[in-house]
Amino acid sequence: MDSLLDAELGEAIPSNTEHAISVSLPTWRSNVGYEENESWVVSKMQSGYPRFFIHPEIISLENSILSAYGKSHERCMMFPSATIAAACQSFVVSRRSGDGERTSAEAIRTIYLSSSRVQAGLHPQADVWVVFLPELLYPTAREFWQHTGEGVSSRRAVFIHKALRENNLSLAEQSTDTRSGNDNPHRGPSRYSKHCGGNMAGGSNSRRQPSVSGSEGMSANDFVEMRYGRNLEADAAQQAKLAIKQRISGSMAADSDSTVPTSTQSRVQKISPEDVFLFPTGMSAIYNTHRLLRSLFGPCTMVEFGFPYLDTLKVLEKFGDGCLFLGNGDDDDLDELERVINGGRKISALFCEFPSNPLLRSPNLKRLRHLATLHQFVIVVDETIGNFVNVDVLPYADVLVSSLTKVFSGDSNVMGGSCVINPKMPFYQDISKLAAKMFADNYWGEDAIFMERNSRDFASRVLRINENADALAELFLKWPKIIKRVYYPKHDKSRGYYDECKCAEGGYGGLLSITFHSPEFAIRFYDTIKTAKGPSLGTNFTLTSPYALLAHYKELGWIAQYGVESHLIRISVGLEEKIMLLYTFEKALSEVASFENST
Repeated sequence: MDSLLDAELGEAIPSNTEHAISVSLPTWRSNVGYEENESWVVSKMQSGYPRFFIHPEIISLENSILSAYGKSHERCMMFPSATIAAACQSFVVSRRSGDGERTSAEAIRTIYLSSSRVQAGLHPQADVWVVFLPELLYPTAREFWQHTGEGVSSRRAVFIHKALRENNLSLAEQSTDTRSGNDNPHRGPSRYSKHCGGNMAGGSNSRRQPSVSGSEGMSANDFVEMRYGRNLEADAAQQAKLAIKQRISGSMAADSDSTVPTSTQSRVQKISPEDVFLFPTGMSAIYNTHRLLRSLFGPCTMVEFGFPYLDTLKVLEKFGDGCLFLGNGDDDDLDELERVINGGRKISALFCEFPSNPLLRSPNLKRLRHLATLHQFVIVVDETIGNFVNVDVLPYADVLVSSLTKVFSGDSNVMGGSCVINPKMPFYQDISKLAAKMFADNYWGEDAIFMERNSRDFASRVLRINENADALAELFLKWPKIIKRVYYPKHDKSRGYYDECKCAEGGYGGLLSITFHSPEFAIRFYDTIKTAKGPSLGTNFTLTSPYALLAHYKELGWIAQYGVESHLIRISVGLEEKIMLLYTFEKALSEVASFENST
């Protein structure tokens, strides 16, 4: 733990971790320098959050591919399927056109590199689709990478790069991707015809996941890691994925973690592992859910209810057919939503977080569900912050999405996301049939193995983190002269809505935010606090971040409209001993108080 506290600027968090997903930004000034792309910061960065900071292993692979297949003044991006590569190309062309710039589709090309010569029996997903584009267009492609979370992972890049060096990766004909990459919407389901017209076209009746032939002596409930890296066996990865799905659905809860709350175990009665889909990142789960709903319902408005995590809103705005943003997510916004619907505006889906990041507000899911049933739209709930140990939002949500990268993993060394389709909701058959056609398994096997291993004690970790965060929130409330506001579900005016979904044994989560009476207090606190400091959340160690600065540096004025102050600090609480955690934060607050008295 000491190495986390002593991490130098740009050092990976956790340190000495090849695929770490956070990076040390130990001072307020270093966060500003990162946002300003100042060399004294970016030149020292060994890692970063993978959707924002492209991993050195991926950059190395990019350079090798450019050397072998690139043209002058080109850059490239690598994706795990033809569908995603095509979506990136379409995004770049559409965004440039929307900005008044003409971009010919011919200026962007895609090649398919096949690993067919790799020894049989190893990982089957080593193929890569490479999008080449002029350097001028690369920043727009980076937007696609960031918003969708669909790029290759760093572990996948290591495997592919080795295959390339050993001449086991060769140029191949474009494959026919069996998953739908066409974003031209299907016509909506019949029950929705009065809103958007028509009946849903086609759809496979098969809902089964690919069968898993376990290794000898192995079962999904007793998963044992086999080999790693270059000798990864395909069925070992499939066993890991099945174990993760069972853990999310609840059917492995009692076996995998003896301290799991009984409310979590009850999920097995509500959903099956077949209703759980895995993705490379949490944003990939959101992006693909959004893509599916666009295809299902056709051109209709989608709603973002409440101030959300940065890229969720970007997906709805940049990839959709129109987004109604109700950024406060309170009862007044619910009244406005009802007025909009009654006024004739067509709503196909509503996205919300429970609770929200970073303000930790909880929407009135009961009333939202009533509106959704009455007006026949889908509710998608991102439960990353609440997580299913603490809250059960299934009675209200058609689809649950989550970033497994966060507390489900905890170790800050692997990305992942999930989507759960609720079989109790009216659109289940329509959504699940289309999901079986559209959702490809692009989750890299090694990443799945690390995620499975990390998540075995997920439930017991959540309970310990709940206690620490609750105690820390109480501490902050005792410093009203320094701290302006504490954001935590237990102390928010929306607590009643949270409590309606709170599991009997659950708590209020491990994330909280604070604001100060002056920017100087916030800066002093951040520079003083002896925790790990960097992006991400849900880590097993406490992680402090100037969230507004990192997520919204170029739009601080805009976020202020929704109550997000520019100097807001977000704290993701870890597993440290409670007494030491409280001591650490009280000491930093005392430093701020001393600073106040001396000025």
